[in-house]
Amino acid sequence: MDVEEIRALQRRPGGDMVVGGPDLARTFRELDLIDEYRVYVHPVLIGRGRPMFQAADEHVGLTLASARTFGNGVVRLSYVR
Repeated sequence: MDVEEIRALQRRPGGDMVVGGPDLARTFRELDLIDEYRVYVHPVLIGRGRPMFQAADEHVGLTLASARTFGNGVVRLSYVR
């Protein structure tokens, strides 16, 4: 993964870069490439599954930037560093 190329894309105006999936998100987190976390909470209990965030050695403080509830009960929480 070319970190400098990703940083150059992040500096471009015109939109957000969205990363999904636990493996890619973990890599981006480890490379300090995430500025904002958008967590979608679905009103369903599944009881198991693959965690989005794997254990990490460092603590990253986040601040809630916004919260939005959609008509279907899904809640989007946006956190910034």
